[in-house]
Amino acid sequence: MRGANQSSVSEFLLLGLSRQPQQPQLLFMLFLSMYLATVLGNLLILLAISMDSRLHTPMYFFLSNLSFVDICFSSTTVPKMLANHILGTETISFSGCLTQMYFVFMFVDMDNFLLTVMAYDRFVAVCHPLHYLTKMTPQLCALLVAGSWVIANLNALLHTLLMARLSFCADNAIPHFFCDVTPLLKLSCSDTYLNEVMILTEGALIMITPFVCVLASYVHITRAVLRVPSTKGRWKAFSTCGSHLAVVSLFYGTIIAVYFNPLSSHSSEKDTAATVMYTVVTPMLNPFIYSLRNRDLNRALGKVVDRRRFSV
Repeated sequence: MRGANQSSVSEFLLLGLSRQPQQPQLLFMLFLSMYLATVLGNLLILLAISMDSRLHTPMYFFLSNLSFVDICFSSTTVPKMLANHILGTETISFSGCLTQMYFVFMFVDMDNFLLTVMAYDRFVAVCHPLHYLTKMTPQLCALLVAGSWVIANLNALLHTLLMARLSFCADNAIPHFFCDVTPLLKLSCSDTYLNEVMILTEGALIMITPFVCVLASYVHITRAVLRVPSTKGRWKAFSTCGSHLAVVSLFYGTIIAVYFNPLSSHSSEKDTAATVMYTVVTPMLNPFIYSLRNRDLNRALGKVVDRRRFSV
C-alpha cells in the first residue's frame, strides 16, 4: 500500500503557452516585458509609499503589501518559464513543481485577502469618516495583514499536501507555463475526488467569503456616496474606490472561471488564458490602476523619479 502512494514521476514538463515554432520568441519577449513592468511598477509604489510620510496611512499600508505580494506572485511563475526558454528545457522537478504550486496558492490567497481588507478600509473611510482613525488603528492593520499571511500559508499547505499524496504515472507533460492544481489533477493516476472536493468547498470558502465581503462593502459605499449632496463629492468618492473595484473585478472574475468549475469542464487553452490574466496581467496593471487618478501617489512617485534622476 505504501508503494501505491509513491510517485513514479521525478519531474514534469512545462509545455508553456504554445508549442508552435513561430510564437516562442514573441511570447518570451512579451512575458519578459510584462514581468519587468510588474517588478518596476510595484517597486516604485513601495518606494513612493515608504519615502513619503503623508502616505503612511492604512490605505497605503495595505497597497504596499499588495505591491510586495504582486512582485512575489509574478516571480513565482514567470522567471521559471523564461529560464526554461533560455536554457532550452521544459523540465521542473517533482518537488519544485509542488513548491511552485504552494507559493501560487499562497500569493493568490494573499491577493484575495488584501483586496478584501482594502475594501473594508474604503468602507470605513467613506461610510464612517469621523471614526476612521479610531477604527483603522496600526494594531488592527498589522493584525489583518498578519492574519492573512497565516491563513494563506495554511491553505496553501493543505492543498500541497493533498497533491503530494497522489500518484503520477506515465504522462508528465503539463500544458501550462507553471504547476497549477488543475492540470496536475488531470495528470494524476490516483483518485482525485478528495482534492476536487476540497477545492470546491474549502477553497471556495477561502475565495467566495472575501468576495462577498468586498461586494457588501461596495454596496454600503455606493449607498453612502449617493447620499452625498454635491456632484463633485460623489465623483471624488467614486474615483477613490473605482481603481480598487477594477482590480477586484479582474482578479475574481478569472479566479472563479479557472477553479470553481468541475474538472471535466476545463480546457487547457481556456485555463491558460485565464491564469495569465491573474498571474501576470493583473499584478502588472495594479500599479497603473492605483496611481492613475491618485494625486498623492502620483506626487510621491514623481519625487522618487526626480530623486533617482538627480542621483544619477
